[in-house]
Amino acid sequence: MAHSPRFVSQLTKHTLALILAGGRGSRLQHLTQWRAKPAVPFGGQFRIIDFPLSNCVNSGIRQIGILTQYKAHSLIRHVQCGWPILNGEFSEFIELLPAQQRLEGGWYLGTADAVYQNLDILRGHNPSHVLILAGDHIYKMDYGPMLAQHVAHQAELTVGCIEVPRSEAHAFGIISIDDQHRIVSFTEKPDHPAPLPDNPEKSLVSMGIYVFNTEFLIQHLIEDADRPGSSHDFGKDVIPRLIDHDPIYAYPFRDHGSHQQAYWRDVGTVDAYWKANQELIGVTPELNLYDKEWPIRTFTIQTPPAKFVFDDPHRRGMAVDSMVSSGCIVSGAFIKHSLLFNDVTVNEGSVVKDAVVLPEVNIGRNCRVTRAIIEKRTRLPDNTVIGNDPLEDAKRFYVSPQGVVLVVPEMLGQRTHHAR
Repeated sequence: MAHSPRFVSQLTKHTLALILAGGRGSRLQHLTQWRAKPAVPFGGQFRIIDFPLSNCVNSGIRQIGILTQYKAHSLIRHVQCGWPILNGEFSEFIELLPAQQRLEGGWYLGTADAVYQNLDILRGHNPSHVLILAGDHIYKMDYGPMLAQHVAHQAELTVGCIEVPRSEAHAFGIISIDDQHRIVSFTEKPDHPAPLPDNPEKSLVSMGIYVFNTEFLIQHLIEDADRPGSSHDFGKDVIPRLIDHDPIYAYPFRDHGSHQQAYWRDVGTVDAYWKANQELIGVTPELNLYDKEWPIRTFTIQTPPAKFVFDDPHRRGMAVDSMVSSGCIVSGAFIKHSLLFNDVTVNEGSVVKDAVVLPEVNIGRNCRVTRAIIEKRTRLPDNTVIGNDPLEDAKRFYVSPQGVVLVVPEMLGQRTHHAR
C-alpha cells in the first residue's frame, strides 16, 4: 500500500477509534444467524472486524473501542484471542464495549445512541478526536491523512466518502460537496440518489467513517438523545442537522499513489460477500492480502499445512486458481477457482468450483459444489450436488438473487446451535 508523507503522529496518538460492531447484518441471511456481521469469516483466515482493526493499528491509532451488541460471543472471543497486541503502559488498548445500560435502560438504539451510551468512557479517555468506524466493511485505509485534512480545514466533522455506481447508491448515505469539499447535503439511503456533477452514472456516498472533534461530538450526541422522534442514527439524524450550521467536510478515499478510486467493499449481502471473496483469487486482485507494508492481522489457529493427496488418473487431489488455507486436506478431489478456509476436507471424487468454503467443512465423496458458500462445520453427505439446479437448491438451501447457493448445517439437519 503506497503511503503519502504525513505529519500526523500526534493526531493519531490522541485519537480514539470507536468501531461500531453491534449490527446483525440480516441481509447476509444465515451467515449471521449465530454471529454478528463483523465476526463473519472473510478471505481464507480473517474476520471482517480484522480490517478496521488492522487499519487503526497500521495508522498509529492505538486507542480503540469496539461497540458490540448482537450475538457478540464469537466476535469477543476472536478479539480476545487475536488482538492482545497493544501495550497498556503506553496508554494503548482495545476495549470491548457491549451494550450494558450505562446511561439508559435498553439496548443500543442506533449508531449515535451506541456512542452516546458510552459517553462516560469517551470522556474518561479524553481524546482530541474521535474516529468512528463501521465494523463490517472490507478495505485498507490509512486514517492519518483524513485526520490531517480534518485539522487543516478546521472541521468539526469529516466524513469519509467513496464513489459507487448510482444503481447501488440507494443503500448508502448520499453526499453532495462544494469545490472545497465542504458537505452541502447528506441524505440517508434515498430512493433516487443524486449523481455526481461530472458523472451521472455514479454517486458520492458515505463510508460510515467519521472524524469528530470530541467536544463537538459530545454536544450533538446529547442533543440527539433528547430529541423526540430521533432514531439516534448518525446518517439519518445527527449529520443532516449539522450541514447548514457547522464546518462539515468530506474526505474522498483515494489511493495515495495512483489517486484512483481506492478499494472498499460493503459485503452486506450474500452476493456481495461471495463476490468479494472470489475477487481475492485473481492474479492481481485489488485487495492485496500479501502486502507487507500494510498487513492485515488476525487470530491464527495452529494447524498443519494444507495437503493434497493421491495422483491417480481418476483420483487426483489438486487445486487450480484457488486459495487453500492451512489444515485443509484435498483427497483425490478437484478444486477450481475457490477459496477454502482452514481445516476443510474435500473427499475423493468431489469437484468444487467457484465456491467459498468456511472453516471445518467436510465435503463427502463424489459431491459437486458450484457457485456456493458453505457455512462453517457443515458436513456435505456423499453425492451431494449444489449449484446445478436452482429450483432444487431452493427447496433445501438459500439461493441469492444472483444464484449463489448458501448452505448451513441446519439446512441439512445438523444441529450446531451455538456461537462460533
